[in-house]
Amino acid sequence: DGETFISADDLRINLWNLEISNQSFNIVDVKPANMEDLTEVITSAEFHPTHCNTLAYSSSKGSIRVIDLRQSALCDSHAKLFEEPEAPGSRSFFTEIIASISDIKFARDGRYILSRDYMTLKLWDINMDSGPVATFQVHEYLRPKLCDLYENDSIFDKFECCLSGDGLRVATGSYSNLFRVFGCAPGSTEATTLEASKNPMRRQVQTPSRPSRSLSSITRVVRRGSEL
Repeated sequence: DGETFISADDLRINLWNLEISNQSFNIVDVKPANMEDLTEVITSAEFHPTHCNTLAYSSSKGSIRVIDLRQSALCDSHAKLFEEPEAPGSRSFFTEIIASISDIKFARDGRYILSRDYMTLKLWDINMDSGPVATFQVHEYLRPKLCDLYENDSIFDKFECCLSGDGLRVATGSYSNLFRVFGCAPGSTEATTLEASKNPMRRQVQTPSRPSRSLSSITRVVRRGSEL
């Protein structure tokens, strides 16, 4: 609506008005009465691009909640819950850690939500809460190294994501200045890895080399000088 924006920390989401700088309204609060009962935190939040009364937020347990601000002043109950069912027998020590969502983004038309966890990108249709409509593998090659990543805390690294304006591609960051781009149109198999520190359209400029002088040519100059 051009008048309000949201801010989020681990436990709360606040609504701000551009004209009121010293006051905000708490619209989501996940803080339990006893902090020892805390099981998940807020990791990302974003307004719907066209419906100013709707916003989505993600959690460290891998869930996305879409809420309607018109329901109540404090939106403790969610309108829709999106999470991927856990495959039987697949749970491990790292399951919840790598499921934590670090970023979410709405598509421009508001129909889809893109989420990023440690291993994957997931595309969700807000009209279908049974599971993601597409999953893109980003760090699958790191799965055998999860123990090492846990030991050096790399498994807790956060990555952002985005959708192209036409909604046909999604992108996210990775390690070593690399980012991955995937086609998300039906039937697309596009998967590209780009390096952020290099411009693929830029030609490498060859530095002109100075003409080398051989030892024999230098010797000839010295000899001619001595003769003079």
